[in-house]
Amino acid sequence: MQIMTENKKTSLTGIKPTNLPHIGNYLGAIRPALRMAGEYKTLYFIADYHALTSIHDAAKMRQHVHDVAASWLACGLDPNETILFRQSDIPEVFELAWVFACLFNVGHLERSHAYKDAIAKGAEANVGLFNYPLLMAADIVLYGTDEVPVGKDQQQHIEIARDVATRLNHRFGEGTVVVPKARITEAPLVPGTDGQKMSKSLGNTIPLFDPPKRLRKAVMGIKTSSEDLEAPKEPKGSTVFELYQLIASPGDTDVLAEKLRAGGYGWGHAKGDLYEALEAEIAPMREKFEDLRNEADVLDDILDSGAAKARVIANRTMRRVRDAIGISPARHGGKKTVRIK
Repeated sequence: MQIMTENKKTSLTGIKPTNLPHIGNYLGAIRPALRMAGEYKTLYFIADYHALTSIHDAAKMRQHVHDVAASWLACGLDPNETILFRQSDIPEVFELAWVFACLFNVGHLERSHAYKDAIAKGAEANVGLFNYPLLMAADIVLYGTDEVPVGKDQQQHIEIARDVATRLNHRFGEGTVVVPKARITEAPLVPGTDGQKMSKSLGNTIPLFDPPKRLRKAVMGIKTSSEDLEAPKEPKGSTVFELYQLIASPGDTDVLAEKLRAGGYGWGHAKGDLYEALEAEIAPMREKFEDLRNEADVLDDILDSGAAKARVIANRTMRRVRDAIGISPARHGGKKTVRIK
């Protein structure tokens, strides 16, 4: 099967392997990202070296990488239609990051929102965290990425990638690398069990692949208002309803809204509806996830196969970059390096 077609733009998504995904990750990031597979030439990489800024346990790192791979595959990523790989399997990304480091000012990195926010939250100010945006820029530019789907809070990372790619082209030759663009996605704000944005750090998540009993317990723990059973209830603004409309069909969502507004239908009933809707969508994925997590060799084979495809693209980019900066001869295997148009 042909993996990459020339009439489609390239899109790249990075996934940091830090924890098992929760419902917020699935609804807000995984599901929207996978929908791009038909529209773009898509690459998805597991950013294990990015995770090294905070994870210093080898066993946990390996576990999280397999968790991420199994999660995305279970949620519908087709490795025959796209490319899934480990960041660390493509050493060219570190070579390009060094080239970028020699073109970028320290002051720009010091003003990075992600760096400042992490330090403000008590993260260790290690050099990896400081250089994080340049490694991310290399991740993006290495694969000829046209567009990167990000939320508004991540837009600065793409601006840095655009800046340093433009600098490289201006200094060493236009067309050496593709200058990426941000595709700002309006990912839904997924509320947690306390009504705030669902976040592992807040302890308000609903785990994606928990067994049915634990899933039901998490759903039933969602905070709600305290109207009497018979009282009419306004669905808009309630965490239960907001989650339900993200997972259920528009028709089912309208039915639940009517029941709540009519009275005689409690929040406990609505939580039951939410659980049933979640279970209907998650159950098949949960089964596939569990099967994949029991087959580490299968996961590694998929990641290795994806890395081989990704490295073909990476090598093509680095041949142009090395030629442009004078690190290697202008000819490779008897063929002149051709710049992109």
